[in-house]
Amino acid sequence: MTNILIIDDHAMFRSGLRKVLQDVPDIGTVEETGEWREGLERLDAQPIDLLLLDINLPDRSGLDLLGVIHARFPALHIIMLSMYSEPQYALRALRNGAQGYVAKDMEVADLIAAIRSVRRGRKFVTPSIAESLLGNLQSLSSNPNPHTRLSARESQILRMIVGGDSLTAIAERLSINVKTVSTYRRRLLEKLGLGSNAQLVQYAVHNRLVD
Repeated sequence: MTNILIIDDHAMFRSGLRKVLQDVPDIGTVEETGEWREGLERLDAQPIDLLLLDINLPDRSGLDLLGVIHARFPALHIIMLSMYSEPQYALRALRNGAQGYVAKDMEVADLIAAIRSVRRGRKFVTPSIAESLLGNLQSLSSNPNPHTRLSARESQILRMIVGGDSLTAIAERLSINVKTVSTYRRRLLEKLGLGSNAQLVQYAVHNRLVD
């Protein structure tokens, strides 16, 4: 039996999903919460086999939270729930520890299939996302240097991050808003297929993008 926890801030969605999953024969308990801190407490207190994690939470990105959860509960199976079909989100989720990435509007039968697949130790993404990921891989094979696709501003911010500047310091030096800097950082990470500043530094050093 698979015990499941749902972390999603949409009460009607998670409540409906819980009711549906509770009727599946090989699924045991189904818990749900809209608050990620409470979710962590439940993971600590209860035997949870699989987590359904929303990509958008009120005060923290599910993608950022994913790394924290995977580090604390390495045996936990995690499926990311998302409204984003762009392959870079799926790729980042899989790199950060998720075993599955599914659309929130998918059929219940497909979600159950994803849960069973992940519990068997397999990765799962929807067919449309899988096709997009394959297209990205083909694109990367023809262009093995994805940093060449960065804009001038993205390249500038990359060098500043790698140089140790904080987002606030970058905003002050460039006379732009911190949120704008954060957006540039997110875009360049997505274009490079990376998930953290540490990976960005490794990428920059490997590709000799910094002195």
